[in-house]
Amino acid sequence: MQLLRHSLAHRMPLYVFLGVLFLVGVVFGALMVNALTLEQQQELGRYLNNFFVSVGQDGGAADPTLTKFWEIASLHLKWAALIWICGLSVIGLPGILVLNFLKGVLIGFSVGFVVGQYSWKGLLFALVSVAPHNVVVIPVLLVCSVAAMTFSIQMIKDRMLLTRRPSGFVKPFASYAGLTAVMMLFLLGSASFETWVTPVMMRWVTPLLMSAGAV
Repeated sequence: MQLLRHSLAHRMPLYVFLGVLFLVGVVFGALMVNALTLEQQQELGRYLNNFFVSVGQDGGAADPTLTKFWEIASLHLKWAALIWICGLSVIGLPGILVLNFLKGVLIGFSVGFVVGQYSWKGLLFALVSVAPHNVVVIPVLLVCSVAAMTFSIQMIKDRMLLTRRPSGFVKPFASYAGLTAVMMLFLLGSASFETWVTPVMMRWVTPLLMSAGAV
């Protein structure tokens, strides 16, 4: 436990920096909604309308399956894998920042558009459809990103100072890969929730939107 606390305290500036970068992405994504043309807003609005009608009539589709689970899980795992790969190279360091910013943009745009279309009812829908699994996904990706940045920065220092032999990278690499693997297990758990629990919560909220004449 002390080792974990020491690690968090030592890397706290990176967590704060990436957290702020992610929030900037969220704000940017929400502001992008206002940049959409009227035609684009109408097209996205029609898509949402059809989606809500489908959910309200028959639950959205067939019951969730393992295929659906792996589709969701692969999306999260690919994102974490990209971060991990970026951490393996010096030139990948900016890519870690870009991925965190883009994640914020995607969430900010999704929530911003739904809220813009359906007001507080859209916010309620976003809370049950977007927020629950991202409560796990976002911290996990932040941990992966901090680990990737730490490993990449350490490689830069070692190459500049020539203080570590090639064999000396084995232990840090194993630790880096092991941490990422553990975080991926959390992503699998989040994908399970998103596959089997989130659709049920969405079906609870959708009738409220439909009865209010939003769709």
